[in-house]
Amino acid sequence: MSLSRRGLLAAGGAVGALAATAASAGPAAAAAPSGKGRGGGHGRVRTGFDRLAADGYALLAGQRVGVVTNPTGITSDVRHIVDVMHPDERVDLTAVFGPEHGFRGTAQAGGSEGRYDDPATGLPVYDTYLKSGQALAAVFTASGVDTIVFDIQDAGARFYTYIWTLYDCMEAAALAGKRFVVLDRPNPVSGRAALGPVLDPAFGTFVGRREIAQAHGMTVTELALLFNGEFLADRPAELETVRMSGWSRTDFFDGTGLPWVPPSPNMPTPDTALVYSGTCLFEGTNLSEGRGTTRPFELLGAEGVGPAWAAAANALDLPGVAFREAYFAPTFSKFQGKTVGGVQVHVQDREAFDPVRTGIALLVTAKRTWSGFAWRPDNWIDKLTGNTRVRTMIDAGADTDEVVGAWADDLAAFRAVRKRYLQYR
Repeated sequence: MSLSRRGLLAAGGAVGALAATAASAGPAAAAAPSGKGRGGGHGRVRTGFDRLAADGYALLAGQRVGVVTNPTGITSDVRHIVDVMHPDERVDLTAVFGPEHGFRGTAQAGGSEGRYDDPATGLPVYDTYLKSGQALAAVFTASGVDTIVFDIQDAGARFYTYIWTLYDCMEAAALAGKRFVVLDRPNPVSGRAALGPVLDPAFGTFVGRREIAQAHGMTVTELALLFNGEFLADRPAELETVRMSGWSRTDFFDGTGLPWVPPSPNMPTPDTALVYSGTCLFEGTNLSEGRGTTRPFELLGAEGVGPAWAAAANALDLPGVAFREAYFAPTFSKFQGKTVGGVQVHVQDREAFDPVRTGIALLVTAKRTWSGFAWRPDNWIDKLTGNTRVRTMIDAGADTDEVVGAWADDLAAFRAVRKRYLQYR
């Protein structure tokens, strides 16, 4: 029996993915319960890609395939899915599409890698960042693919842009007449609940296209189903999804058995994702959100902030979290090279912790304890929260409970819609 070089590479490249999925159930099987989200002791989660590979890529047979991915698109043995699929004769991978930060992840926030040929595989890499509608459909058409596969690790927050890359790509795929397949990965902060304000469509941007909660509590497959059913219903994508096995809604990322790859330069650990849906709101202020430190979104501060902020935040006795008076010097972004004062967020009980309420509480107490507090002059906070209410209520002196209570009805309505698209227990 002869074996081509391509086939030989496939045997070595795919073995990790296939070995990791040999015991998995078929694609239609329900996710098995995996216990509490505290990590350790429960079974390894198999991602959508693991299950696709275990099925011999049957879902992609006879198709020219393009993949929307970034460094998080890996197998359980930390090989990139593009490097695994490219030499495999069972799948015809012909293009890659890079989101914000790029396919190989070299660009900072607000950047991408542009159009190039990938040195490792020779595949053409197309840039999707800030493209949507007919412009993105034209990219898909030019690539010559039949099927577009999406595989990116999300962080669980509405303003984390990969879910809007998903949305834009689904819309563009429908316009271009392309099939769209979403491979699922865990929500790293669990899928227990949706939290926070729901976007007002008047504030739609790339950090929030449509009306979902600030912390959506969904996986990318669930979001894709919701997008198709609620927001793209007039021209839905030809959508197929590959679910995970072994993931439960109570699971945090360290309970999955999967390796963590930073999905963007300032999302270094799952701990970052845990606070991000709340503390990213500080991007809308003149305080540092911790970019340029080793604990982005956990360290917050500005020049002139003293111990009063941490004391005021701790006095609220918020569930599952404490605040340490902290001093740090960012190496880039706000206050680069300057020593600033502020707080470090310490999550002590992540099951009790509410990141959005915590973020609001920190905004309220920062404004009350530091005379230099200001919103960004472009009112970026309104884009992040999806409305003007958070900013105007805090400016008017509202406390944390009043601000949080203002979105209760909208959140209840979103939760009812969300429930129809949940795929896991």
